[in-house]
Amino acid sequence: MAGERIIVGIDVGTTKVCTLIGELNDEDQLEIIGVGVSPSRGLRKGVVVNPDETVDSIRASLLKAEQQSGCKVVSAYVGIAGAHITSINSHGVVAVRRHDNLITAEDVNRALEAARVVTLPADREVIHVLPRHYVVDGQEGIKNPDGMVGHRLEVYTTIVAGAMTSIQNLQRCIERVEVGVDGLVLQPLAAGEAVLTEAEKDLGVVLLDIGGGTTDAAVFTEGSMAHALVLPVGGNHISNDIAVGLRTPFAAAEEIKIRHGFAIAGLVEDDRTIDVASFDKGEGRPVSRRVLSEIVEARLAEMFELVGEQLKRAGIEGGMPAGVVLAGGTAQLQGIKRLASDIFDAPVRIGLPNGVYGLVDAISNPAYATSVGLLKWGLTQWDEPSGAHMPGPLSGTLSALGNWLRSFFP
Repeated sequence: MAGERIIVGIDVGTTKVCTLIGELNDEDQLEIIGVGVSPSRGLRKGVVVNPDETVDSIRASLLKAEQQSGCKVVSAYVGIAGAHITSINSHGVVAVRRHDNLITAEDVNRALEAARVVTLPADREVIHVLPRHYVVDGQEGIKNPDGMVGHRLEVYTTIVAGAMTSIQNLQRCIERVEVGVDGLVLQPLAAGEAVLTEAEKDLGVVLLDIGGGTTDAAVFTEGSMAHALVLPVGGNHISNDIAVGLRTPFAAAEEIKIRHGFAIAGLVEDDRTIDVASFDKGEGRPVSRRVLSEIVEARLAEMFELVGEQLKRAGIEGGMPAGVVLAGGTAQLQGIKRLASDIFDAPVRIGLPNGVYGLVDAISNPAYATSVGLLKWGLTQWDEPSGAHMPGPLSGTLSALGNWLRSFFP
């Protein structure tokens, strides 16, 4: 096994930690060779609140993936989310240095660095500088100016930033399991790599990754991400509402939601009675499926409306031509596609991870969109030219170290 052809992604979520180990096979296809999933503890709404518990969860996931693949993980791409995440648009301009006016990767990098210089509070740190398009001597809409001729190079970017303490706490947890950080990747950006088509990204699409503790949204247009936001509400809030409404423990409410929940109460055809006591082994009172679905619908509708309000506030309204794509574990709820379509007044589909092979049976559902996307994001770092993606915190040195160390392991 060629060590340099290994990519690892660790999705540290509120409800689960998933480690995927991928290898480029002889046909240059990304093959999953290791999967490790463990319950997540120590995070609240996507942010580390108990480092020791978080480290234990990451280690358990990591060991499962290593045992299955036979590989020792030394570095990985790590997903990040949380309500502290923000995105802004920025613009960078540089003069082309070569005497023959040939634009090189160095010029592209300088333009991206110029765009990176934005005013941020002292407690904020840049995670991504994502190029949307380049302008060469007034010619707009250029995706990769490397090799073109011009005097003036401009780049329009989306900058993703987060709270420095939240970023560092996540990094320290990864380092405590003796794994280097190749790069931090915004979770909805990674999910987009796994479930969106190039046509959708070009036309304009909203990706909603609804996890346990957060709902992550990313807007893609003209082939790149134009805006991102993270709301501190997710599937756990639906389960909590059910637990309160039915007076049952949270674990029982979660199971009831998964097995019997429906996103639109008015469309429930099988209005059977659910024996709540059979889930919590107590004396929970029976409830109709329609009443349960009313609880689910109220919270889901609120979440979608919050996303709509935030997008409108960011100047993104009127829908996207390619509509909305739902990912994350909550996207598996029955009827959610219809409810989202009604609220956003746009076509909606459920996003399933694609473009990978190997051990995919266990991860072929929306809950693993971010995990698969981390591997595909890592692959783009090999395929893209030098300036295509600015590295996140700690990525450069540790990535190089990780690639060197991989050669010592089978």
